[in-house]
Parts: sequence; structure tokens; C-alpha cells
Amino acid sequence: MSDTAPSSSSSITLKDLLILTKFRLSALVIVSTLVGFVIGSKSPLNIGLLVHTIIGSTLAAFGAGVFNQLMEIGPDSRMTRTADRPLPAGRISPSAAFGIGWLLSSMALIHLAHMVNMEAAAITAMTLAVYLFIYTPLKQQSDTNTLVGAVSGALPPLIGWVGAAGPAIGDAPYFRWQLLTQPGAIYLFALLFLWQLPHFLAINWMYRDEYRKGGFVMLANDDEGGGKTSFHALLYAVATVLLMFYPVWAGVAATWFLLPGCLLSGWLCWLAWKFRQHRERPYARKLFFCTLMYLPAVFVLTVLAWKR
Repeated sequence: MSDTAPSSSSSITLKDLLILTKFRLSALVIVSTLVGFVIGSKSPLNIGLLVHTIIGSTLAAFGAGVFNQLMEIGPDSRMTRTADRPLPAGRISPSAAFGIGWLLSSMALIHLAHMVNMEAAAITAMTLAVYLFIYTPLKQQSDTNTLVGAVSGALPPLIGWVGAAGPAIGDAPYFRWQLLTQPGAIYLFALLFLWQLPHFLAINWMYRDEYRKGGFVMLANDDEGGGKTSFHALLYAVATVLLMFYPVWAGVAATWFLLPGCLLSGWLCWLAWKFRQHRERPYARKLFFCTLMYLPAVFVLTVLAWKR
């Protein structure tokens, strides 16, 4: 922890604000919300509704990033890669961060409830609750936190999916649960859930010393040989191949989606298998970078193949 007195909120720089809100990680939330909205929409696309949905989900992602760092000042200060974040470095005070996080999160929920629908606001509230009140504390208690974190990370596309339905009209129920049981919602949630696990397991294993130093209980912490981590990464990568059959089977994606979808997931499996065989940092790194390219590619395929 820095000995320097925390800066006042008036001196917060744009760079520190972007770090505080986890801007780059929040970009994933924005993109997945966009994809959920697009494939959940009927033609023509309601641009105004889309903009309001994106605004709400973006504010919520920023708010979650602020509160997450506020709750992890101690662990972040002990890890080299996070020690220079604005809160542990003392450039932003906890009280200022709390105010920013509260403002962003409350604005997100109010905006979505007023400008989109109650379903989008409720899914956003659930995302915040799982991420902040279950996942974040669990990181210092149990290695099951990765699975819980994958749940919170798989909810943002559902914000877009239910947002595309617009406000309830006529005799529609206050909360339309059926939106969450449709094949598109199931596919989006499963895709984001499964994708996150090889992605984060590769990170966990590469930086296991840092996570131990920070006091986080991760699957890879006591897995020096990489056997356990690589097995789980491969298991979830194989599951992504099986998932590619679901939207075609359910009749919501064109048949041609199956071949490129399986090829992309096969590539993910191949690199997970190479990591399983060699269990060395370069192979974990290759798997990590593969996940960064895999998800945008599958998103594009999904949008192109979806039957709206």
C-alpha cells in the first residue's frame, strides 16, 4: 500500500478512471450484450432500444469493476501486476471509488428499468449480485470461485437478449420468464460460461504465484505440474464443440454454422490438448490467446447464421 495520501476525487485522471472501471474487461460485457440483442431481435433492429440497452449494461460493468477493486485493495496491493492500480497505489480514495461505483451501478439499473424493460434490469442486478457478493468474496475462500465467476460472466449477453424484447405490453406478465428459457438464451449463456473456463484457467496457471501472493484460492495454486488445470481446461474446451450442435438442433441457426463452429472449437480443443501434454507456460499462453480470438469469431458466426 502506498504511503502517499489518497488523491481527492477532483484529481482523478482519465487513465486511472479507465483502470478503476476495468474498461478493457468491460468491453467484453458491451460486445456480448450487443450480440445478445442482435440475435434476440426481430427485423428491423430497434436502434434506440439497442443504444439504451448498451448504455445500461456498460454503466453496470463499470460499476462492478469499481466495487470489485474496492473489495480487493489488500490482495491487489500484494500482487505485482495489480499493485499500481489507483486504489492500492493511493491515487484514488476508497470513499471516492465507492461513490463512483454506487452512482454507476444505480444509474445502470434505473436506466434499464425505465428505458428498456424490467427483465434487463433484473438480469443486470443478478449479474452485479453474483459478481460482487458471491464471486469476489469466494476468491479468497474456495477454488470454486472460477465456476461462480463464469456464471456472472455469462449473464451479460442475456441482458441484450431480454432487452431486445422491449417493454412488456398488454396482458404480458411483469417479468417474462419465458425469455430466459428460449434456445437463444440457453446458447448464449452456455457459450460464455464454457469459453471463460479455459480462458481463466490458463491465466490462473500462468500467474499462480501472483494469485497465491494475493491470497486468492485458485484451482492452479497448488498445481505446479499443471495436470489438474490442463485437464479442466481441456474438459470445457471439448464441451464447446458439443455446444456448436445445439443451435442447429434447436432450429435457431443455419445448418452451415456447424462446420465453422466445430472447427473453431476444435482449434480451442487442440491448444487445450497441447497444454495438457506439455504443461508449460508457452502452451498455456497459446491457449489464452486462442480464447481471445475464439469468442469474437464465434460471435460473428452466430450473428450471421442466426434465424431471426
